[in-house]
Amino acid sequence: MKTVTEQEPILMDSLHKIALTRFGDMIKAVLDVERGIMIIDADLHSDEEAELLATGSRQQDLWGINLYPDLPPEDWLEFDSMINLRPSSGNRSRYVDDPAIRERIRKLVNQMVQR
Repeated sequence: MKTVTEQEPILMDSLHKIALTRFGDMIKAVLDVERGIMIIDADLHSDEEAELLATGSRQQDLWGINLYPDLPPEDWLEFDSMINLRPSSGNRSRYVDDPAIRERIRKLVNQMVQR
């Protein structure tokens, strides 16, 4: 697993290489929207989630996403993960239902990945 932040961003070329070693075209990631930390390069979102929780993140701030480095910027981010399923918090699907949170995730990811 690798930690990515705005202060320690990752290059898109590196994401391409990581994708090839994992799923071919996709990278799973979990983002802490409050701390501005993203964990990438694991087989499961739950492993990345556990890493962030162990380092002080709060469950309600964590969102699972998938990155597709070969797709155009408007399509490369997917808001789909089992860790997003939180009916008690108002998120009733694997998708990130709240548009404001999705926009916050987009902004943070775009700051952490250098194209």
